[in-house]
Amino acid sequence: MKQRFLSLSLAAVASTSLLVGASLAQADYPDKPINLVVGYSAGGGTDVMARTVAKYLEEQLGDGATVVVKNMPGAGGQIGFSALASASPDGYTIGTMNLPAALALTYDREADYDVDSFTWLANFVSDPNTLVVPKDSDIASVEDLIAHARDVQGKMPVGLSSLGGNDHFSAIQFAEAADIELNYVPFNGAAQARSALMGGHVAMGTMAYSQTVGFEEELRVLAVLADERLEQATNVPTAKELGFDIEMGSLRGLAAPANLPDDIRSALLSALEDVAEDADFSSDMAQQGNPLSVIYGEDYRALAEAQDELARRTWEETPWK
Repeated sequence: MKQRFLSLSLAAVASTSLLVGASLAQADYPDKPINLVVGYSAGGGTDVMARTVAKYLEEQLGDGATVVVKNMPGAGGQIGFSALASASPDGYTIGTMNLPAALALTYDREADYDVDSFTWLANFVSDPNTLVVPKDSDIASVEDLIAHARDVQGKMPVGLSSLGGNDHFSAIQFAEAADIELNYVPFNGAAQARSALMGGHVAMGTMAYSQTVGFEEELRVLAVLADERLEQATNVPTAKELGFDIEMGSLRGLAAPANLPDDIRSALLSALEDVAEDADFSSDMAQQGNPLSVIYGEDYRALAEAQDELARRTWEETPWK
């Protein structure tokens, strides 16, 4: 009986030690800078969101926490997504996730990650795509846009941040719904696509709404691809209002490598929930034109799986390479 009591006591001590160890690990996190990988160049919608989240995440983690944004553009975001997937799951590398773009990349090329390669932390933004033209364009409505596309018989260039992302999927959906042909012109990120549009090098774009904010003097948004008008742009109709049953946008959030320890995951989720509830954060995001749509943990993973299925179907029906 004494031996059994001693065994139970040792087990209890070991269990308590593990709990204390986990608690201490979480209490000590972070004790060095956290890298936040962005798979796109500076200035685009994802980069702006990342830098805003980083600022408030530092505040919520406290104790002098530092979050360093690292832009790793190239290959439509694949370089950054791959770097995130292959990083050590220790909480010191997190990164932006763009849906459906990140997972669409796994269908048109060899990719060393998939939906299971990440710990899905929190989605922050659901940013609808738009139909947009230069402000000095003769195209003043979606009706004009369709007429012009038919006049040039498939040669109308549409600027995209990349092939296989929400910009591209928006253009495909619009072309099919309007029964027109478009000439897809991919760039290395949204900022470059926007510059090409403002410079008149392409006739239209399908960029996310936030990427038009601040450029009202150079761009004319004809419609948003959302189920309802945006609070930030109540004067802009939805495509559905105009008779086109299409909806597409950029879902932007944060993830970490797969197998993130539970205590680190909990610490990050708690801090990110506090970020989302911060009134100043919400105000900053609104000023940037970033519509908030916050989803955490397993719900975020389910959203990613649904977007993965959307990308797969699009690839099978309308392969882009």
